[in-house]
Amino acid sequence: MTTTTDSLLRHRAYWRWSMGVQLARLPATMAPLAFTVLTTATTGSYRLGGVMMAVFVVAELAGSVPAGRLLDRIGPSRGLVAFLLCAALGLGALAFAASTGASPAVLLVLVVLPGTIAGGLSGGFRSLLAGTVSGPLLPRAVSIDAMLIDAVIIGGPLLVALLTTIDAVLPIVAMAVVFALAALLVPRREAPVPVVGERPPLPIRAAVPWLACQFTIGHLLSTVEVAPYALAQRLGAAEGAAALIITVLSGASIVGGALYAWRGIRLTVAPRVQAITLLTGFIAGGCTVALDLGWPGLLTGVVLIGFCTGPLVTVASVQMQGLLPEGRRSEGFSLTFVVQASGFGIGSLTVGVLPLWLAPVFGVASAVLACAILGRGPARVVGTPPATS
Repeated sequence: MTTTTDSLLRHRAYWRWSMGVQLARLPATMAPLAFTVLTTATTGSYRLGGVMMAVFVVAELAGSVPAGRLLDRIGPSRGLVAFLLCAALGLGALAFAASTGASPAVLLVLVVLPGTIAGGLSGGFRSLLAGTVSGPLLPRAVSIDAMLIDAVIIGGPLLVALLTTIDAVLPIVAMAVVFALAALLVPRREAPVPVVGERPPLPIRAAVPWLACQFTIGHLLSTVEVAPYALAQRLGAAEGAAALIITVLSGASIVGGALYAWRGIRLTVAPRVQAITLLTGFIAGGCTVALDLGWPGLLTGVVLIGFCTGPLVTVASVQMQGLLPEGRRSEGFSLTFVVQASGFGIGSLTVGVLPLWLAPVFGVASAVLACAILGRGPARVVGTPPATS
C-alpha cells in the first residue's frame, strides 16, 4: 500500500490548489518593495510607497471577513475567480496610472481595491482545501503549504528586484499577471453550499484557543522578521547579517514543517497538548532572542521559533477546519487571517516603540496566554485519522 506521502505527491487536485494559492499570495509579498520602487521612480518619494503599503494592509484587514462571507454565499470557487480577476484589473489600472504620472492621491485610491480583495483570498483558498483533501492527508497538506509560504515570502521581493532592473512599473504589472494566472488554477469542482434558513453561527468560543495560537504566531514571528537589522547591530554585525537571521528563521520553519508533515501527523498526542508543547518552544525561543547571548543565543532562539511555526500552523488550521460550519469556512478562515495579521502588526509596532530586548518578551507573553487558554479546559478537539502505510 502507498503511504500518505505518496498519495499526496500524486494528488493532482492538491497541487493545482497549491499552485493557485501560492500565486495568489505572491503579489502581497511583492507589494512592499514594488510600491516603494514605483513611487521612488515616478514621484521621487519612497515614503509614498510606505503609505501605499499601509493603505493596502488596512484595506486587506478591513475587507478580509466581509470578503470571506461573500465567498461563502456565492461559492468560494466561483467567487475566487471573480476576486482574482478584479484584483488583476485593479493593479493593471494602478500600473497605467503610475506610468501616466497620476497624482499620489490617485495611486492611493487605486491600491484600495486589490487590497480589499487580497484579504479574502486566503480564507477562500483555505476553504477549498477542505474539499480537495481529507482524512490523514489534510494535516500533511497543510504542513507542506506552510513550508511553501516561506518560499513565496522570499521569492516575492527577489522577483521585484529582478523586474525593477527593466522598469519600475513592471513589478506592478507582474502582480496583476500573477493574480490572473491564479484565477486559472482555482479548483472548479466545488459548488456553492446552499444555506437554508439562518446561517449557522461561527463557533468563536470553541475557536478561541486556536485563534490565540494564530495570534501568537504572527506576534512572535514579527519581532524577528521586522527587527533583523537591529538584532544584527546589537551584536556589532554589519547590516548584511540581517539576511542570515531571516535565512535561518525560514530554513528552520521549512525543516519543522517538513518533519511534521513526514512524522508529526502520526502522533497520538492530543492536538491541544501538541499546541502547548509547540508554544513552549516559542516561549523558549522568544526568551533566548530577548537576552543578549551573542550569535549562538540569537540563532538558537530564531531556530526554536522557526522550527515550531510550521507544526503550530498545521495543528491550529486543522482544528479550525473541524470547528467551522461548512457554509462559513471562507469567513472563518478569513477571520484567522485577520487575527494572525493583527498579531504581526502588534509585534511590528512593539519593535518600533519598545527597547529591542523587550519586544520579544511581549511575544512570549502572547504564547504564555495561549498556553493558558489551551490548558483551561477540554476545548473541542478534532480528531485526525491515523496515517496508513
